[in-house]
Amino acid sequence: MEPVVHRLWPRAWQRFHRPLALLQRTHSSSPPVFPLASPLPSNLRDVGPDSRLQGEQTCKSQRLMQQAGLIYPSNPGCYYYLPATVRAMEKLVCLIDEEMQAVGGQKLDMPSLCSAELWRTSGRWELMGKELFRLKDRHGADFCLSPTHEEAVTALVSHQTTLSHRQLPLLLYQITRKFRDEPKPKFGLLRGREFYMKDMYSFDVSEEAAFQTYESVCEAYRRLFSRLGLRCVKVQADTGNIGGTLSHEFQLPADIGEDKLLLCGSCSFSANVETLPSDQTHCPKCKTGTLAQSKGIEVGHTFYLGKKYSEMFNASFSNTQNKATVTEMGCYGLGVTRILAAAVEVLSTDDEIRWPDLLAPYQVCILPPKKGSKADEASSIAEDLAHSLGGTLPRLKGEVVMDDRTHMTIGKRLKDAKRLGYPYVIVVGQGALEEQPKFEVICQKHGETLFLSKDGLLDLLRSVETV
Repeated sequence: MEPVVHRLWPRAWQRFHRPLALLQRTHSSSPPVFPLASPLPSNLRDVGPDSRLQGEQTCKSQRLMQQAGLIYPSNPGCYYYLPATVRAMEKLVCLIDEEMQAVGGQKLDMPSLCSAELWRTSGRWELMGKELFRLKDRHGADFCLSPTHEEAVTALVSHQTTLSHRQLPLLLYQITRKFRDEPKPKFGLLRGREFYMKDMYSFDVSEEAAFQTYESVCEAYRRLFSRLGLRCVKVQADTGNIGGTLSHEFQLPADIGEDKLLLCGSCSFSANVETLPSDQTHCPKCKTGTLAQSKGIEVGHTFYLGKKYSEMFNASFSNTQNKATVTEMGCYGLGVTRILAAAVEVLSTDDEIRWPDLLAPYQVCILPPKKGSKADEASSIAEDLAHSLGGTLPRLKGEVVMDDRTHMTIGKRLKDAKRLGYPYVIVVGQGALEEQPKFEVICQKHGETLFLSKDGLLDLLRSVETV
């Protein structure tokens, strides 16, 4: 059975003859087994005519992601996530699943539409103010589009009347769309009104056990960012409207960051400035170190909640004496789409996207020669290479894309490949027709160009890690 042919979003969407050509090629008798790269159309990649949809293009990640056709504005603070972005996000979700399940997390999916009664019980219906998207159903009942799910998950657990201490700790998490009525959405996916978030909620038998869970999840966050190759700082944070008695943010240092951080030069202490007195200059931990200020992008947040929500909703379990006892809780968030944008922000050059190695939508992009050029005979070599890489190197199965726009010069397609951030770009040109064929390989991460035989190319790509 022939594999399904995937095609990247058509570049020339605005030119009406192109889709017909794509349709004809899709139904050819021998379709390729690798995606054909027709990057996003220029009318999606350029700034659109309606500036109201663009928001403030004041950061590198927003500009690069829109120019590369990775996102497109829908309305203020909301975006279309286009195919390459969805691939990158699905890879990130896989990594998050691995780390959350490694500490005992179980995945579920809770309704985005939540009853106001839950939020009134916790007092947050009034506390959240205008930040909460509110609506009424046809019967006049109040609902909200949840920005977070403490009330919902605690109510769910409270209905499990036979919960035993043997079943704890219980760690429940989801990765879903969230909604927050930001007064001034900006920075693309870094501050929007609709976004993807991972939120986990823990239920433990005691305060001591809850702190152990808290530390294990924080360690899972550290591992995640280490795997992504991102420098992330865990800082002391305010509990805000979530509540609880302990909170930490996970921040990616960046000049565009909206959070102000204080970092000690002598010890490991770090904090959001909002948690310290305004005149604090020396470290409260080591007492001698001077606090230096920097900026960061918040990509994760953890809270020790204690019994704040479990007492409200009577989320309890049977202890060792078979008595009903209220659980100790924690909650843990990761901004999924924010991590993607923040990674682009801190890793990219001014003109070219750089992904964390594991999140690149495709690891390898092959550029066949221009049609009608002196090297046109190498087109079949390019196709053979694209067909064979996934079979020879199983890790690359589904990770190779070929730019089929052979009416364009290699230079123009290479510029697009660099802009999109493919880690490895292979140019199949005149060198592939020589007695000892050579391929030009551009390694984007290190900014180097190599000329390799096929065996040398396979040796290079053998070390590529994928999700």
